[in-house]
Amino acid sequence: MLSHSLKTLDQLIDDLSSVYFISGEINTSGVNTLAVLSKLEEKYGASANQVLKVDGLSFEFDHWHFNVRASNTEPLVRLNLEADSRN
Repeated sequence: MLSHSLKTLDQLIDDLSSVYFISGEINTSGVNTLAVLSKLEEKYGASANQVLKVDGLSFEFDHWHFNVRASNTEPLVRLNLEADSRN
């Protein structure tokens, strides 16, 4: 998209923000990362359209998706969610 547009990356992201609801990065400290990832896979894995195990875990659903991963620089678990509605 970027190579075929006159817009900057920031402008393209702003355009998507009006279509998708994006949580921004939510950080949680003081948790066992492996246990968190395991519980999330157990809870959401079977109902997800796709589960990707690259850079943490990413779960894809029809109208939303999320990624959870360990921080590379801090003792944190990072969560990012995106959906096509607030519901």
